[in-house]
Amino acid sequence: MTLGVTLGTTARQLPLDTTVRLAREAADAGLRSAWFGQTFAYDSPMLAAVVGREVPALQVGTAAIPIFGRHPLLVSSQAQTAQAATGGRYHLGLALGTKHLTETGFGLAYERPIGLLREFLTALRPLLETGEADHRGELLTARTPYSGAVPGARPPVPVLVAAMGPQAVRVSGELADGILPFLAGPRALGEHLVPAVTAAAEAAGRPAPRIVALVPGVVTADPEGVRQRAAESLALYERIPSYRRALELSGVDRAADLAVLGDEETVAAEVRRYREAGATEVVFTATEIGGEDDRRRTWKLLGELAQA
Repeated sequence: MTLGVTLGTTARQLPLDTTVRLAREAADAGLRSAWFGQTFAYDSPMLAAVVGREVPALQVGTAAIPIFGRHPLLVSSQAQTAQAATGGRYHLGLALGTKHLTETGFGLAYERPIGLLREFLTALRPLLETGEADHRGELLTARTPYSGAVPGARPPVPVLVAAMGPQAVRVSGELADGILPFLAGPRALGEHLVPAVTAAAEAAGRPAPRIVALVPGVVTADPEGVRQRAAESLALYERIPSYRRALELSGVDRAADLAVLGDEETVAAEVRRYREAGATEVVFTATEIGGEDDRRRTWKLLGELAQA
């Protein structure tokens, strides 16, 4: 199983050099991938391109870019440039985003998100594969009067969607390479998300989807103290319908209840549970929340599990 971590450049604004240093540390620990979020500061594909070029041992990805306020032609250019810069180690994660950030930040109505996702992916896939697009839909148009192919952007950039609602999962299975569920525990994955996205991919004649589970987790001697801090930072997700549903399907009330916290044996057992539930890859988030010593301890364990 591939194991990775997010490098927190959204909740905290790390300088670029610090981010590269942490990525090197992750690679030295044996981790396989580093992922970057997207808000209104760093451009995550550019950041991934820089880090991936500086740290060739790591796969790099974005988790995830909201599609509202963006266009497939521009996202394709960013993604292919990152793929060329990293020698084929870039993974593009997309998201529906939220009503609040979409309407407050971009001044756009958060309407028909599933329809937009379907059209966005329909236009994006041929762009990434051939550099060409000829899509004219209800919600967007994407056409290439000249080639949109970036030299050296091979293999085609894989596309993953932070999908957890049933409609988004179905569209992702049909048109993407996998999903990026966050705050979806092993029960939600094994009983709901993995069967649904797999069935959609099979019906569309596509390969088995990747399931890249993003999991808040820390190896720590103070699990209750860290869980309290996690509860504060994760509470906002409890008010977002798709995350609320994922929590319910996971059998928990609070987002912090899904944080994987404890000693090495406890955390390793939880990683196995995600794998048994169908996760093809596990990416730990918020590993810094318990402090630097806990972060290093967490990365050491994850690196050992990745090499096992």
